[in-house]
Amino acid sequence: MKKNFEIKITGKSKGEWIFYKGFHETVDYLSNHKKILRFNPFCRNVEQLGEGDVYKWHFRVTDPQNNPFDIFFFIEESQELMVSLPEAYEDMEPDDIPEEIIHDSTVGRRIIWKHHPSAKKIDDPSRYVFEGKVFAEMHVEPYRKTQTRVHFDLKVNVWFTLYPAFRIIPEKVLRKMTNAGMSFIMQTSTDKMFRSISRDFARIQAV
Repeated sequence: MKKNFEIKITGKSKGEWIFYKGFHETVDYLSNHKKILRFNPFCRNVEQLGEGDVYKWHFRVTDPQNNPFDIFFFIEESQELMVSLPEAYEDMEPDDIPEEIIHDSTVGRRIIWKHHPSAKKIDDPSRYVFEGKVFAEMHVEPYRKTQTRVHFDLKVNVWFTLYPAFRIIPEKVLRKMTNAGMSFIMQTSTDKMFRSISRDFARIQAV
């Protein structure tokens, strides 16, 4: 292992849910970072940076010795509309297609989160401050008249500086242990977040 005991930890979580509300309302809700992350037990703050679609998330977790770790994520959101146009409109330029046709032909939307480079250095291991990277996609599709299907897939990378005590554990074993632990924490918090979101919906059902 490197002398400064840095290690990259990767956590993953995924799931599929049925939201008991309409498609467009569900998309609007899931695009609101502050709304959905207030249900994540590790998120302390969400801040939109400027007028664009870039956000700063502040998460806090504790290590086995109960020291708080602050992890900051910078995320850029983009969306892709999925449509199935009537044959008469297939060869038209997108800007020429009437909005009501696009609205009625929408079969889904992809909400994409990706890492946005920070303008300044965030990592400060002496203060237990680290920068993480988020990569995620939500596939949102109309399911029934008043229901929406959401598939969520998330990956988080964080580079940690570990205690010298961890030197006794082989790096390969340590990485496997920490990745598994990170994924467990993320999956648990994701499931709890989506269950808690149901407060703002008539119902949310895991698929």
